Amino acid sequence: MPTYERFEDLPVWQEAIKLAEGCEDFLLAAKAHITWSKRDQLDRCSLSVSNNIAEGFERGTTNELLAFLYIARGSAGETRSMLAYFERRPALKNFKSQISSLKTTAESCCRQLRASADSLQNSDIKGQRHLNEKSRQEWENKKDRETKARSWQETELKMIKRMSPNHPLRIEYERRHGPIT
Repeated sequence: MPTYERFEDLPVWQEAIKLAEGCEDFLLAAKAHITWSKRDQLDRCSLSVSNNIAEGFERGTTNELLAFLYIARGSAGETRSMLAYFERRPALKNFKSQISSLKTTAESCCRQLRASADSLQNSDIKGQRHLNEKSRQEWENKKDRETKARSWQETELKMIKRMSPNHPLRIEYERRHGPIT
């Protein structure tokens, strides 16, 4: 997973801010057909997605970031629900394409937020606030070892592929890892 210095660089935040902008554009265009309270609700929940990503990122711990990613995901779901409601309203039939596009963006946010949360849950880093020089170096060393191990595995596979199917090393490799395709 890439490391980001600023929340604005996160692809999921960029998608979430597009969602908020798109919802605002829709609300301005459809203002005459939607009650104030429903406009306000969609405006708040759509902006909540990017705001919660930003707040969690800036908190500095993995646990807090995870909590805010789940809140952001909930807001993206709420946004989709509001859009699904608007999509069913006869007075908004001229906005169906715009609403459908916004729902797709909200779904993309949900998928990205879920993937980010899954990745963080399996991370051994407690967060930026907990990093010191020693833990940073340990983390960098671990990542370097993992990169080297992947590189060796790729090199090993290339060498094994060049061997004849009857070569003892290839037979042993396929026994441990399965057939080479």
